Amino acid sequence: MVVLNKIYTKTGDAGETALGNGVRVAKHAVRVTAYGTSDELNSFVGVARLEATGDTDAALSRIQNDLFDLGADLCRPDMDQDAEAEYPPLRMIEAQVMRLETEIDAMNAELDALRSFILPGGAALAAHLHVCRTVSRRAERLCVELATMEAINPAAVKYLNRLSDWFFVAARMANNSGRDDVLWVPGANR
Repeated sequence: MVVLNKIYTKTGDAGETALGNGVRVAKHAVRVTAYGTSDELNSFVGVARLEATGDTDAALSRIQNDLFDLGADLCRPDMDQDAEAEYPPLRMIEAQVMRLETEIDAMNAELDALRSFILPGGAALAAHLHVCRTVSRRAERLCVELATMEAINPAAVKYLNRLSDWFFVAARMANNSGRDDVLWVPGANR
């Protein structure tokens, strides 16, 4: 468990931060940007929860916890050295991806098929979930970029890919099971 007695340490004043293995890197490093974006996403999920109730709120709570797991995974490089670590590093697992898929399938079963692209908006919860979807996609792009430079856990990328889909389907559910989706009208304002 983490114990934080003092919030500021001054160790990052020169533009560096420590990764989960203690190695110091620039705060603008792709790895730091990737896990920082997952933290940003977690904050947007917290905002979405202000509008959520019941099963949706419970699912968003699980997602927030998963996003902390994701940050813990991404902040720890050198997966090949996990066995030698003093404490086993927390890594995303396939079961977290599968849970999202199960939830997506259950929500999607209640929706009519899309016949048009939809615009982000509608109900307040739907609008917040669309913001979560786009930030999730950005986090995924950053993880994919990081994976071109060094090894990362493939389940982390997979999770973010499914998560953006989850947010899309959940936004449709929040729009009266898709009946209040805002449809794109190509060329409507020409």
